[in-house]
Amino acid sequence: MTAFDVSERRIWDGRAESYARTFAILCAHTVPALLDAAAVVAGTRLLDVGCGSGSVTVAAVGRGAVVRAVDAEPGMVGATRRAAPGVEVRTGSLPQLPYPDGEFDAVVANFVLNHVGRPLDALVELRRITRPGGRVAVTVWQVPNAPGQALIGRAARAAGLTRPDWLARVDEEHDFPRTPQGLRALLTAAGLGDVRSGSVAWDHRVDPDDWWAGPASGVAATGQLVNGRGPEGVAAAKREYDVLCEEFAVEDGLLALPHVAVLAQGSA
Repeated sequence: MTAFDVSERRIWDGRAESYARTFAILCAHTVPALLDAAAVVAGTRLLDVGCGSGSVTVAAVGRGAVVRAVDAEPGMVGATRRAAPGVEVRTGSLPQLPYPDGEFDAVVANFVLNHVGRPLDALVELRRITRPGGRVAVTVWQVPNAPGQALIGRAARAAGLTRPDWLARVDEEHDFPRTPQGLRALLTAAGLGDVRSGSVAWDHRVDPDDWWAGPASGVAATGQLVNGRGPEGVAAAKREYDVLCEEFAVEDGLLALPHVAVLAQGSA
């Protein structure tokens, strides 16, 4: 594993429940478009890679697909098993998954490439386990980030917090532009054909305290940033967050947080 992969395992260890209550709700927004891109219908043999709390798996089961799922974090595996009883859910991590060549009609990975140290190798693996002519569909967060995604980081920086030294980044030689063009080029380099990509934009409506709960409990890299200086740092970031939230306030005390994802698809 790369240093980034090791860092990701540390970030997500034991945080499945906190993720399910917070950021998983945000990430579920792209699920219908992701399944459409992979042409998932009744009878499709589908693998949900990086299944998280199970939102993709549950939606695919609802379409009548024959679904299996895999995640690197045991807590996420347990969460998906509870969300989708009867679905085979295994522990496994990219770029080596425990499935034979051409096993699936479609493979999807919702915001998973954000969390692997070798994205190209990960896509090559997704192509390997997809049958010839089958579909691979993936999402990543667009960079530069939309204002809603940048909110927590802005609050942390305003509080004087800095990224922990142990929190690794993807090595430059393995990274790619997090844009529709960049993700399309990566799928093409992985050997996928008929590659298409685009952006998905939406406003995530959420209670301010619910949105803060994710990073406050250490979820994702932003959570590690917020918690990097202990309780005092968390409190300082929360004060800045409360002020910045005013930019996104809408009716009923909610926030409308703009987010943009990149969705790409290709054939094996």
